[in-house]
Amino acid sequence: MTDPRPEPATEPPHATSVGASRLRSIETLFKLGFVPGWIAVAATTLLFAAGVSVPLSYQLLPLAVSVVLLGLPHGAIDHLAIPRTRGDPVTVRWLAAVGVLYLVVGGLYAVVWFLTPAVAVAGFILLTWAHWGQGDVYPLVALVDGDHPGGRLGRLLTAATRGSLPMAVPFVAFPEQYELVVTTLAGLFDPSAPAALSAVFTPTSRLAVAAVVVVLVCSSLLVGVLTTTDRRALAFDAAETGLLVAFFSTVPPILAVGLYFCLWHALRHIVRLLAVDPRAQPALADRRYGAALSSFARDAAPLTAVSIGLLGLLYLVVPGTVTQPLDLLGTYLVLIAVLTLPHVVVVSVMDHEQRLWSIE
Repeated sequence: MTDPRPEPATEPPHATSVGASRLRSIETLFKLGFVPGWIAVAATTLLFAAGVSVPLSYQLLPLAVSVVLLGLPHGAIDHLAIPRTRGDPVTVRWLAAVGVLYLVVGGLYAVVWFLTPAVAVAGFILLTWAHWGQGDVYPLVALVDGDHPGGRLGRLLTAATRGSLPMAVPFVAFPEQYELVVTTLAGLFDPSAPAALSAVFTPTSRLAVAAVVVVLVCSSLLVGVLTTTDRRALAFDAAETGLLVAFFSTVPPILAVGLYFCLWHALRHIVRLLAVDPRAQPALADRRYGAALSSFARDAAPLTAVSIGLLGLLYLVVPGTVTQPLDLLGTYLVLIAVLTLPHVVVVSVMDHEQRLWSIE
């Protein structure tokens, strides 16, 4: 298997060896990709476990901020991601290919929202489950510097488990707010759709979903115990999984998902992109976090602005009335859903190029 761990293409002047530069890069990417998310998740979990409550309007803030910071921008350089991962020049052909991908795949999914919003909402939850789980596999393999998760089964179980935590645990722990969000999404397109979705929120459904999460967590850790020789990497995975279970069981879903989206999922993907950005690599090797992130921000700015324009257009064409903050959130989440489907294709190609699933 080709090693997916990042290795800078350009050595800084003071580097004594390729190996030393690589270790510094991995250390920098590790700190940038993991530490902010840990701090945010752990601190928020402790606050809510201590009895802190936050009005719904304030719970919306992380998702509102994600429009311009980390969240929406993390997919705004998909047109650069594949050629950089392959070490190819960025050509008009690449730009056109990704543009067509977004237009066709994203456009078709947008049509589904208008025709069958209940199906679109269910698809969004499953898509996010798969993608957010997928997004945690690469950091574990490339930045923890161990051999866990190993094998296709181990990595598939890890992806399924990690994706279940933000998508399924809140369904069990906070069914009222979860139902409020999904019915708001569907209600923007069809006033009758919320009733169909509300029927899913029963004690039996919550018990079944809880059982799925328990089985996934136990299975992924058991496979890790049986297959990995690196107990440190396995303990790292188990600790993160436990932290996320506590977080999504304790913090209301709107706030929890907003924080997770920005400081966990999006930031880890941005770090992955920085690892293949030839302009950011020297800054990473020198631990100049600001310079590396500035490089990403410049690349992401144009299509982030285009996405914000699409959000305004969606606001105008959504059949339902968008007047309340939760309606605005729903409109934004629909845009995220439409953009996520082609984004998953791009990330899957990155996985293929880095041989994340080609395990001998």
